[in-house]
Amino acid sequence: MAVFSKRQQALGLFFWLCMCFLVALLGATASIQAKSFYAQLTQPEWALPAWLFGPVWTFLYVLIAFSAWLVWCHGGRSARVALSLFLIQLALNGLWSWLFFAWHLGAYAFVNILFLWGMIVATLIAFLRVSPLASFLLLPYLLWVSFAAALNFSIWQLNLSVLS
Repeated sequence: MAVFSKRQQALGLFFWLCMCFLVALLGATASIQAKSFYAQLTQPEWALPAWLFGPVWTFLYVLIAFSAWLVWCHGGRSARVALSLFLIQLALNGLWSWLFFAWHLGAYAFVNILFLWGMIVATLIAFLRVSPLASFLLLPYLLWVSFAAALNFSIWQLNLSVLS
C-alpha cells in the first residue's frame, strides 16, 4: 500500500472527483438539448421521470470517484491496471451522451453502453483485487448502467425513425 500524506490524499480525492465530474460536464455539453429531445421520444411504461437522472448521476459520480481514490491510495501495479480500466469505462460513459443525445445514434449508443457495462464489470473485478470497498462502491453504478442499457434499447426500438 502506498503511503501518502493527508494533503496528498486530499489532492488525490480532488483529482478523482474532478475526473469524474469532467466527464459529467462533457456529457452535459452533449445533452444541452436533451430535455426537449428526450421529452419528444416515446418512452416505455417503466421509464423513470427525466428529472431523476441528474441527481442519480451526481450521486454515482461521487461514489465512483471515491472508489477510484480508494484504489489509487493503495498504489502499485494492480492499482495502476485497475485505474486504467476505470479511465476506459469513464471515457465510454462520457461518449454515450454524445451518441444518444447529440448525434441521435440509438444503435451506437446501445453498443457503447454494452461495452461500458463490460468495462464496469472488469473494473469492479480489478478493484476487488485492490480494495473490496472500492469494488462494492461500484455496484450501484453497475446496477444503474444495467437499467440504462435496458432503457436505451427500449427507447431506441420505440423511436427508430428518430434514433437511426
